[in-house]
Amino acid sequence: SYLEQSTRYVPYTDRPNGQWKYVIPSEITDKADYTTFKTTLDRAFEIYAKWIESAQQYFRDRHPQSVDDPDNVYKAVIRAKALDTLRGLLPAATRSNVGVYGSGQAYEALLLKMRGHPLSEVREVASLMLPELRKVIPAFLQRVDRENRGVLWSNYLANCERATRELSGSLTLSPNENSEEVTLSDFDPDGEIKVVAAALYTGSNLSHSQLLLMARTMSTAERIQVLRAYVGNRTNRRHRPGRAFEHATYAFDVLSDYGAFRDLQRHRILTIDWQDLSTLHGHTRPEAIEDIGALSDWNRVMGEASDLSKILTSRYNSLTAQYAVSMAYRIRFYMKMNAREAMHIIELRTAPQGHPAYRRVCQKMHRLIADQAGHKAIAEAMAFVDHSEVELERLESERANERRRTITKETPGKS
Repeated sequence: SYLEQSTRYVPYTDRPNGQWKYVIPSEITDKADYTTFKTTLDRAFEIYAKWIESAQQYFRDRHPQSVDDPDNVYKAVIRAKALDTLRGLLPAATRSNVGVYGSGQAYEALLLKMRGHPLSEVREVASLMLPELRKVIPAFLQRVDRENRGVLWSNYLANCERATRELSGSLTLSPNENSEEVTLSDFDPDGEIKVVAAALYTGSNLSHSQLLLMARTMSTAERIQVLRAYVGNRTNRRHRPGRAFEHATYAFDVLSDYGAFRDLQRHRILTIDWQDLSTLHGHTRPEAIEDIGALSDWNRVMGEASDLSKILTSRYNSLTAQYAVSMAYRIRFYMKMNAREAMHIIELRTAPQGHPAYRRVCQKMHRLIADQAGHKAIAEAMAFVDHSEVELERLESERANERRRTITKETPGKS
């Protein structure tokens, strides 16, 4: 379970010890390459910082403050909108805080993989995590750095990764570019039938196979009736149905900007994997960039990121080159999930306060479940999916936060 410092709410304008907040990978050993990397990323951060106030003023002009909104609410909303607009300028090398919560077994598996990772930064973080974790869960981590156990295991994982990358590179051809943002690449046509049968199972005395036959003969209206009863009266999106929804699965192939990927990457009750971040698939650009006069600077950052990425790919490798790529560039990844997790993700990530990029991705997922998969009863059960277009995404959320702060002030001792 991950909690990451968000580029939506925190402006990356601080310069600890005079340095912008980004990582320079230790793989870059050539002095000229090091200088080029630093110069390019410094300029990206400078341009990002340069346009923050202009972006805020642009949104203040477009969305004047309501008399009902306190200054702190309005300022937070405008700042989030400006940072949402500009975050694509930041490179993937941007340094942020990530909190990780997990079981002892999960940490062991995580460290084994990190210790065999091809990027030195990942291995360095693992070496910092291990002694800290041993202060609290030493029994779970006895094997991690033993030569005949964990080290052997990490080497096995690293060798498999390396061999598969090499084989993939030799077998796959240049892509026949699919530029669709979201594709439903795989699903079970009988998934909804299986969900309905599973929903009926515990309340009946029929066998599973008999219930599948019954569900198969039902009309869409009858399946909706079953799932409405099974789902019940959900008063908010946290009220989610039971395990019957785990009988339908969907695989989505997604091509979105890297910022949206980072938000969706944190979901874990599913299978997710991704390709290297590169400039191959082009980049997104918010409409406001041109309106505030930042188009030339935006294009300069994108062009320089692309040039630096090509240099690092040719002299080092594609993994190292990822650090140079701006977050506005698209990355391809897939997410495979059952309908229960799809309900959680799609309802959560289409909420009005969400970033426009991942809201759009999850809205398309919902439409594909209904229209392409034909699972209309399952799609209808996702009652809190929001397909609206929102101008100031954080406004209602910040208003709710302010109401909670007011209640807390008015009720001493209440937290």
